[in-house]
Amino acid sequence: MKMLILYIILFCHSWFSLSSKEKSNTAIKPFWTEENSPEVIGKKITEDLLKRSDFMMYRSEQCTAVHYAEACAGFGAVKLAGWLNDSLTIQRLSKRYSRVLDEKILNTANHVDANVYGILPLELFIQNKEAKFLTQGIDMANKQWEDPLPDGLTNQTRFWIDDIWMIGSLQVQAYRATGKEVYLDRAALEIDAYLNKLQQANGLFYHGENAPFFWGRGNGWVAAGLAEVLSELPQSNEYYSSILNGYKKMMEALLKFQAEDGMWRQLIVKEDSYKEASCTAMFGYAITVGVKKGILPKETYNPVYQKAWNSLVKYIDEEGRVSKVCVGTGQSTDINYYLNSPTSTGDFHGQAPLLWFALSLLNN
Repeated sequence: MKMLILYIILFCHSWFSLSSKEKSNTAIKPFWTEENSPEVIGKKITEDLLKRSDFMMYRSEQCTAVHYAEACAGFGAVKLAGWLNDSLTIQRLSKRYSRVLDEKILNTANHVDANVYGILPLELFIQNKEAKFLTQGIDMANKQWEDPLPDGLTNQTRFWIDDIWMIGSLQVQAYRATGKEVYLDRAALEIDAYLNKLQQANGLFYHGENAPFFWGRGNGWVAAGLAEVLSELPQSNEYYSSILNGYKKMMEALLKFQAEDGMWRQLIVKEDSYKEASCTAMFGYAITVGVKKGILPKETYNPVYQKAWNSLVKYIDEEGRVSKVCVGTGQSTDINYYLNSPTSTGDFHGQAPLLWFALSLLNN
């Protein structure tokens, strides 16, 4: 009996002396191999980002700006480095994106796809407290609500499904950086309007009014955006219940269409459509967040995100570049446009959500 009591005391002492991250890693048995762990994969993808000398850019008559896909990758890399307490990598990322200010690479259009860049400097501010990044990010968040529509929505509203991420994530980041609930209120108002207008009876989303197809990455932006908003939105918010219900309805739909190996497809409901990495990472991220927030039952959804991760790592090469990523895609009335859309390797559209997914697996 004395030995048993001594063992219990020693166990409790060792447990309470662990950091929260060590507790998380101790309490949950990893389902990945060491070489395919979220930390290893995330670091590879981050290093690939830092090796690229040039920014991915929009360059057109209407707009010059750093592309949202790179912003989303940089955002994920900074968040992951912060979770890992990797100050050196945060410094390197800070140096890379300070160039946007130092070289005056200006966002020349107040547009939903350009303004979302603000999530990156806001995350840099959260990690390193450099005021220049707060100013840059908050300016982009506030410009989304310059001259709002009569119903209070941003004048950037266009009811494309991508916007659930483009608007929601930026306003949530502004809240995280400032603590001001006006940003959460904006996000909730907008997302509720999008859900009411765009979610289909099966829980998924058409790519557009004239594109009645359940495109994978478009739905991925929705899933990730809903997860971001629900990560911060209090239950007291008037739109919380409707957003939660829309999210759960979508997650239930995704259960039905996950392939046996864990992937989702370019057109989610079409079994003859190719398996696609970016949407799989986005769905894996969104589901993991839901499970860890306690809003999805782990008995049902743990196997779903675990299969997704273990399948996705097979699409990542030694340089940390993700293959089978659908190229940038506009809307079309022709189903063959989606079925025949080419894929690439190392596209930031795929690199970014792999970073989010990796962090969500490590996070408490």
